[in-house]
Amino acid sequence: MKTKITELLGIEHPIMQGGMHYVGFAELAAAVSNAGGLGTITGLTQRSAADLANEIAKCNDLTDKPFAVNLTFLPTVSSPDYPGYIDAIIKGGVKVVETAGRSPAQYMPMLKDAGIKVVHKCTSVRHALKAQSIGCDAVSVDGFECGGHPGEDDIPNMILLPRAHDELEIPFLSSGGMADARSLVASLAMGAEGMNMGTRFIATKEAPVHENVKQAIVAATELDTRLVMRSLRNTERVLVNPAVEKILETEAKLGADLKFEDIADDVVGVYPQVMMEGTVDAGAWSCGMVAGLINDIPTCEELISGIMADAEAMISERLSKLL
Repeated sequence: MKTKITELLGIEHPIMQGGMHYVGFAELAAAVSNAGGLGTITGLTQRSAADLANEIAKCNDLTDKPFAVNLTFLPTVSSPDYPGYIDAIIKGGVKVVETAGRSPAQYMPMLKDAGIKVVHKCTSVRHALKAQSIGCDAVSVDGFECGGHPGEDDIPNMILLPRAHDELEIPFLSSGGMADARSLVASLAMGAEGMNMGTRFIATKEAPVHENVKQAIVAATELDTRLVMRSLRNTERVLVNPAVEKILETEAKLGADLKFEDIADDVVGVYPQVMMEGTVDAGAWSCGMVAGLINDIPTCEELISGIMADAEAMISERLSKLL
């Protein structure tokens, strides 16, 4: 299947693995890329630019296919060493960067001068248009269903993707609620050139996370996520657990008086405990509503090849018979 995204990114299948904290390591990125998709290393999971350089080198040893690095630009006073991370990306020969968070405008010259394709994650059409205006090559459009930060507009993909298609000139990927061939075919019908999956890739054999995390996703239904930090306008969709229920109780009790410090213990620094140690109730961790569609833990090759075979059959058989 050839789309503008496969041609832009130099990949076989129009499927990208999103950057996920303490999930996007070299093992998973290489497995996705070897299966014909675009794997992604999560840059800020690496504590320093040197650590990222080592992770990129490891990925290069595991695959000769293109892979991406995710860089999330945080609104913090003491920012990470973004120039150092970008230098590691360039020297590592990475040709695709997925940016997220704040606008990457400040760093676009460094990336573009190195011939890197930039895919920016957006939760609204207006942000996607801004990304297009600053020179991003593509955008990943995140619907309200997504795990992690869905923005504050609450627009689901059945509306957001056609709106993006109406407005954008650059190609875009669907993101949020993506799990299978139905996701891909529907995304293509709504104007996307491929799809970006996050939660679905956590529940794969190669994902370097604890088995408890994978089983928690398989056991979850579409009703088992919650939105936290809404009153702080930093909304995050997470898998429900006792720590999340505690956060929601605190938010309800304090209302407009809530400060981040009131819930920080259940939000900050929990990912190593959850993803590495398997303590899935340690705090709030990102998970999409798509958990309700995830019932197994395949290899990345099995997942991607199955999606593509089913998508092609769906298009050539079921949909063609409707005409």
